[in-house]
This record gives sequence, structure tokens and C-alpha cells, in this order.
Amino acid sequence: MPLILSTPRVLPVLVVAAACLVAGCKSAPPPQPPPQAMPVKVAPVSLSSVPTSDTYVSTIKSRRSSTMQPQVDGNLVKIFVKSGQTVKAGQVLMRIDPLKQMASVQSQQGTQAQKKALYDYNKIEVERQRKLFEAGVVSRDTYDQANQAYENSKADYESNQALTDTQKQQLAYYDIRAPFNGVVGDIPVHLGDYVSQTTLLTTVDEIADLEAYIYIPTERASSIRKGLPVEILDSAGNVLVKTVVDFISPQVDNGLQSILAKASVPRTADILRNQQLVKARITWSSAPAPTVPVLAVSLIGGQTFVYVATPKGDGYIAHQVPVTVGETLGNTYPILGGLKTGEKVITSGLQFLQEGAPVKPLG
Repeated sequence: MPLILSTPRVLPVLVVAAACLVAGCKSAPPPQPPPQAMPVKVAPVSLSSVPTSDTYVSTIKSRRSSTMQPQVDGNLVKIFVKSGQTVKAGQVLMRIDPLKQMASVQSQQGTQAQKKALYDYNKIEVERQRKLFEAGVVSRDTYDQANQAYENSKADYESNQALTDTQKQQLAYYDIRAPFNGVVGDIPVHLGDYVSQTTLLTTVDEIADLEAYIYIPTERASSIRKGLPVEILDSAGNVLVKTVVDFISPQVDNGLQSILAKASVPRTADILRNQQLVKARITWSSAPAPTVPVLAVSLIGGQTFVYVATPKGDGYIAHQVPVTVGETLGNTYPILGGLKTGEKVITSGLQFLQEGAPVKPLG
């Protein structure tokens, strides 16, 4: 039999090798490792007492404020105080030129001296005529005339004396004095100005408790009551003073259609001043509500969001949740909708998070 030699099957291998040489075959890349979880701080949504409140524009007023106007006319010759100065009751604030009045007093005193001399003479004369009449030297008519002259001079002297005293008292009106302990307001007048009884010289506000005048809409009429907590706020919303409602007007202001409520405000460290406009926050009631730290809330396109650490598989992911928040309470926001108590909100690294990103809660 003829010998048949077998040939190895190398053609497919050669074809594949040739194809790889032409196409440049590469080995498949290894699979990408899963993204590493980002460490983040978390805080649970907890229940806290959340007040229901409204904020109104309020005016601070002094319990006693006096507008200083002169009671006499004349030129100002002295101004003893400056605006904002603290003064005592009876302290002289200004002086109007008293020279004319002093001349009137001196003239009146001269007239009084003359009438006093006549009064003293008639007093002696009536006593002398009495003795002569009792001795039978003069007639009854002469004694009666002397007695009448004495009574007339006495009445004239006493009338003039009262007029002199009035003129002296009038001198006191030329000194403008503080009616009580207080703080001097603006002084629109100057030395040498002619002032009259209609001229505003300055104001004096008592150094004592102030009051916050709060006008509350009639819609809240059924909620207003004495003892409601009031917080006086500055323009930035910081609490300056805490107080309570201690007066409620029995009438409605027709122009504003509101009810006046007052709250006593102690004058502390000159924080507040008379006629100052402030914000007054009245708390109507308090109730438990979910709260989250301020750091957990972000604002995107006018909507507030939080990231919640949500369990997924063996770890957690960041889940963005839209929420409705109330006014800040210290370092927390009350949640009006969107979250449940016990959920864990993320409070760090919010700028690096996105929906579904793996996270590792740290606390």
C-alpha cells in the first residue's frame, strides 16, 4: 500500500494570525472598579418645638416724651446742652434773654417800696389817731379817715406785692429746664434766634422703659392675648430684646384696620431709641415639627433641597429631596414638607454630591 502522510491543520491558525496582524488585535480591558463611597456627615431629622409666628413693623416709643417750647418770647442767649446728652430733672437746657423782664421786676420792686412806705406811714398814723380819738382830741370822722387810708394803702401794697412776685416768677420762664430725667433730642435752634411760644426748642425722652407699638391685622383679632411672646429684631433678623404683649387696645384703628398691641421694652445698653422702627415677631403657638440643620439645606433655582443618605445594597447613596422649610430657628430649619422623622440628611460636601452618588455616613 502506498504510504499516505497526514498534514497538520495549521491553516485556520495562520488565517487568524494573519488577521490579527492586519487588524492589530488587543486584549480586552479589565472591568472598571465601582466608584468609591464619599465620606459625609449626616444628621437625623428630629422633632423639635416649632413656633407659629408673624413679624410686623413696630415703633419704639418712650413712655414719657416732652416737646420743649418756650412760654415767653425773646432771643436765645445760652444753650447749655447738646443733642443726645443725658440730663437731670430741673437741669437748665437753654436760656432766653431775661434783661427786659429783669427791668420790669426792678421797676415793680421800686413801686412796691413806695407803696410799702405809704402803708407803714398809714399804719402808724391810724394808731396815733386812735389814741387821740380815745383821748377826745380828734373826732370820730378824723379817726375813720385815717383808718380808711390805712386799709387802702394796705390793700394797694399787698396787691403790688403779689404783682411783684408774679413778675419774679415770670423770670423763671426764661430758663428752659428738663421736666424729668431723660435724653435731649435734636436742637434745631441756634444762639441768637428769636423764639416764641410756638418755637420747637428740643425734646426730652425719659430714661426709663420703652414700649413697642405693634399694629396687628384684624384677621388675628381672635389670637391676640396678653402674655404672648414678642421678640424685637434688628434689620438682619437678630433678636435684640425678648418681651411679652402687656396691652391690647379695645378699639380697631379705622385707618389701618388693625389692633394696637404694646410690649414693654427695657432700655438696655442704648440698643433701642424713641421713635425707632424695628421688627416685632409675635409667637402665637408652638408645636412639634421635623427639623434639620441649616447646613443640610441648599437652594437651587428657587427651590430648597436636601440630600438624604438612602440605603442601597451594602451601602448608601445620596438622594436629592425637595423640601419646604419655615423660618430658621437658631441653626435649624423646620421642615414643612418633604421629609420624615428619622431620615438622615447629609450636612457636608453638598457641592460635590449628585443624585445616586455612593456615600459613607460618618455620624
